Amino acid sequence: MTGKGLKKKKKGAEIITIDGPAGAGKSTVSKMLARRLNYMYLDTGAMYRAVALGVGQEGINPEDEADLERLCRTIKISFQGDSQNQKVILGGEDVTEKIREPEVGGMASRVSMKRQVREAMVKLQRKIGAKGKIVAEGRDTGTVVFPDAEYKFFLNAQPEERARRRYRELTVKELSLKMEDVKKEMIRRDEQDSSRELAPLRPAPDALLIDSTELTPEEVVENILQVMKKG
Repeated sequence: MTGKGLKKKKKGAEIITIDGPAGAGKSTVSKMLARRLNYMYLDTGAMYRAVALGVGQEGINPEDEADLERLCRTIKISFQGDSQNQKVILGGEDVTEKIREPEVGGMASRVSMKRQVREAMVKLQRKIGAKGKIVAEGRDTGTVVFPDAEYKFFLNAQPEERARRRYRELTVKELSLKMEDVKKEMIRRDEQDSSRELAPLRPAPDALLIDSTELTPEEVVENILQVMKKG
């Protein structure tokens, strides 16, 4: 683990952010940590995927800013269940599985670059976070959504390991994909998310960096808990 060290803040109390690229293990770690602390798990990426699904369902051109803004004004996204069995609800429909389809992920990357979408989702994320006791996972939770969070972590891993994890995740869902294609898509997504002008993927200056390449999710969680215990 590397970083400048975390300092307890008065603002953003009871908010923990875990950012990082795909395949770094942040979803698994965030869910496990939320369960250990009895906190809510906030999957910000799922919210952008839900918007992307809505774009597809309504046949909206993702470049049409007026239609995107209209959708974001009316879209209803919520979560049900605990960190281990959380469901994503879009307009009253359980879309937990639908939003994980590859084409939805590609659209999510596109719409998440749009100002109208990011402003609407950040507003909703902050509303949820205002209640406290949350573990927020995403790509900009520590830099943009909750800059005053009590604890911030940035989880990463070597590209080969990240690609292997992502490949295993997708094949479990019986999706027919090649390892090399998964790796290429991951690199493309990394470049797109890191270079975008609006809320790029990067560690917050005060985040603790964790390389999970050689660590199990349980070991990462224990490391995070030890950091929090030291306060």
